[in-house]
Amino acid sequence: MGIGTIYNALDAGGYSLKLWGVSAIDRYLGLPALPYGWVETNADIVVLVRYFEGVRFPGLGIADAALDQEETGWYFRCIEKEDPQGCSYRLLSFTQDLKTKRFQDPQGIYPVLRELRARPLKKGPQASWWEGLNPHADQYQAAMEGSLMAARYGVEGPVPLTALGQSLKALPKGAPPNPEWQRILLRSLLVSPRPDRGLRLLKASGLLEELWPELSRLDGVDHAKEFHPEGNCWNHTMETFRYRKPIIPKQRVYDFRLSLGLLLHDVGKPLAAVTGKHPFDRHAELGAQLADTFLKRLGFDAALISDIRYLVRNHMLPAALPRLPVYKHQEILASPLFPTLLELYRCDESASFKGLEGYYRSSATYRAYLKKRGLPPSACT
Repeated sequence: MGIGTIYNALDAGGYSLKLWGVSAIDRYLGLPALPYGWVETNADIVVLVRYFEGVRFPGLGIADAALDQEETGWYFRCIEKEDPQGCSYRLLSFTQDLKTKRFQDPQGIYPVLRELRARPLKKGPQASWWEGLNPHADQYQAAMEGSLMAARYGVEGPVPLTALGQSLKALPKGAPPNPEWQRILLRSLLVSPRPDRGLRLLKASGLLEELWPELSRLDGVDHAKEFHPEGNCWNHTMETFRYRKPIIPKQRVYDFRLSLGLLLHDVGKPLAAVTGKHPFDRHAELGAQLADTFLKRLGFDAALISDIRYLVRNHMLPAALPRLPVYKHQEILASPLFPTLLELYRCDESASFKGLEGYYRSSATYRAYLKKRGLPPSACT
């Protein structure tokens, strides 16, 4: 059931349906839609339950009701009348009426949107969407929605992020986000063009340490500057996102599994011991265990968790692949995830400014392995 089917059913009953917030903004800007959509309607929960099978109630702070679909999860805000003052940011008051297809701008944020559309993700804080913060907003909601907008619409440089983070700390706390809301946010951030910006804002607000301490601890792990001139483990992880390639050329859609693997590939370093020449001994194994616990806490499905364990556990292997006996690593190489593991290695190396000679050698070794098995070279990234 797509949004068109949902709209047709509600419209036939005399009810309205609008895209709102990020969903409306993305459509206006021509950005690819997120895996989650936000809509508002004047139908109440009783009507939604009567019209649609599978309606559920995701909890305070997310939406009044939700419908899960294969491609998109739809989250409903049921309203008797429009209340743009209730948004955490002025920008989120923006809607699109699905009957007329017209965009509606009750708080006059068109100038910001026009600038965003003309200069998407350019350097400099050109589009000041973050200046429309509601001083009465819920701190959790405002921080999470702000981080998503930073990842999708841009905040360049540390000053706006730091200033907004301090403003968020002054808001009333509200109810902590449940695992579903955290899961929605994490996936939405990681398929966006600049998840590093969103994560940095969460960190500046203090919520990263509170909600996702596994990630916050990366900022306390120093790297040797000759191997990681980009900075400590946190800065290195944020830098890796800049080297992802879109799934579809010329479209800003990114692979969630790769992005989640990048986010978690070094989470074991804060727990790793220094042994001899190994400053982070067994950090891949420790990281795989920590990633498993983290993703289970947020309620991700078992298949995805298994994939991320594979990526984190084996993220050091591609670097050593050209000098290892292939027969000892058949199971790892045979995985359909190995091309993604190679992509993770490419982003990891690029973020360290080491050059890609090692990546090319590993890719050649993998191609030779595929050829020996009679598989097409296209199976290699």
